[in-house]
Amino acid sequence: MPTFLRLGSTGEAVRDLHHRLSNRGYAIADGFGFGESTDTAVRAFQAERGLRVDGIVGPQTFSALIEADFALADRLLYLHQPLMRGDDILDLQHRMNALGFAAGSEDGIFGPQTHRALLDFQSAVGLPVDGICGDTTVIELTRVGARSAGSAAGLRERESLRPEHPQLEGRRIFIAAAPEMAILGDQVYGGLLRAGAAGVLDTAGGADSAIALAANRFNADFALVLRTGDCRCSYFASPRHESAMGRAVAEAIHAQLIGLLPDDTGVHGKAFAVLRETVMPTVVCELIAPGDVEATRELVARVAEIAQAIIKAVREVLESTD
Repeated sequence: MPTFLRLGSTGEAVRDLHHRLSNRGYAIADGFGFGESTDTAVRAFQAERGLRVDGIVGPQTFSALIEADFALADRLLYLHQPLMRGDDILDLQHRMNALGFAAGSEDGIFGPQTHRALLDFQSAVGLPVDGICGDTTVIELTRVGARSAGSAAGLRERESLRPEHPQLEGRRIFIAAAPEMAILGDQVYGGLLRAGAAGVLDTAGGADSAIALAANRFNADFALVLRTGDCRCSYFASPRHESAMGRAVAEAIHAQLIGLLPDDTGVHGKAFAVLRETVMPTVVCELIAPGDVEATRELVARVAEIAQAIIKAVREVLESTD
């Protein structure tokens, strides 16, 4: 599979793309090429999966297409490196969370928390406790049924952020600021540290997965990513779950930034890699469009106000969690 497919691409990789999109119910009328109907289908799929909607099939979009092909019981699921991913895992996580087994964020990634939840479920229902989800485990999940009113993942996330007292003291906050946002990142970081938080400021401008790995290693309670892009404030959302805390902070930041920055694109639930792969609530703020010189000047001129608005929003939510 080439690294990128886009309008005008041809070949076997495009035929494979057509097959995967058709399996998802998208109509393709482009023959063997990447034409207008393929572009429309790709954009619709990207929107459905919470990806950046650009019509370009890069690594994240292609991975999402592969993951969408899996249904629960199609394959054995277990803890493995690299971590297994797919819609079947998302279904498994949703079912276990609904039954009260703490599978964690419903992100479609089979990580240690999902593994532990599976072990707990197998033990509770008298199955061999092997951490492998196969036909027998799926049958038992279906038989037991979801007796909960809904997923417990959001509740657990909120409980994990409940402060011992309504202050930021002791909270671990990870901030990743792209190089063009370094000054803003430094001011936000400094303000949260002065409020009592412990933190890390990363201005290396790494890829999403590298940022997520660093935030997870820091064992952060909350992560904030500042960069350019087309989504003002984003939080993690999958087809069956969203980060309640991430959404609350994203909405608070958005409310504070109204009037301070142009081209407001609102708040969105997304599945960007950095949102999906962090184990803590995470918000991505894309404050200006890439290459927008005028918006960059505006941001620089009002950087202190914007930093204070973001600090106020983060504190407003994290200090009031109950």
